[in-house]
Amino acid sequence: MSLFIEEEGNTVLPFDTEATARLVVDAALEYADCPYEAEVNLLLTENEEIHEMNLEQREIDRATDVLSFPMIEYETPGDFSVIDEETGEAFNPETGELMLGDIVISKEKVLSQAEEYGHSPRREYAFLIAHSMLHLFGYDHMVDEERIVMEAKQREIMEIVGI
Repeated sequence: MSLFIEEEGNTVLPFDTEATARLVVDAALEYADCPYEAEVNLLLTENEEIHEMNLEQREIDRATDVLSFPMIEYETPGDFSVIDEETGEAFNPETGELMLGDIVISKEKVLSQAEEYGHSPRREYAFLIAHSMLHLFGYDHMVDEERIVMEAKQREIMEIVGI
């Protein structure tokens, strides 16, 4: 698994962001039974930048905690059989890894939501990555049935990593 992390802004999270991200991404890939070596991009930014992205990409005029940009369109969430190995379009030509997509997290939201929900910033960060990985696997939470499934899967991933 390749995890490419970029960080911008002055906000500092009080834990090892790379180690935590690797732990959660690995656990999510294993949980989803992903049959490929995979690649994920993670951008750690601040409210102003994620606000701009949210407005540009989703036409929502506010900062958010996490944005997910999946590279694959799934017919059924978590069903990797839709990936066409023959064309190789979903794979990085240099590494052969499946390009799952991009995750963008607001470090400021990690800190404020951790305080609001009464848990550690590391737990909030791990949760946002687990949540976003499920989006990269095709899951969503726009209707109640989807939300219930996604929330259960998030809990299971968090239990696996023990955070």
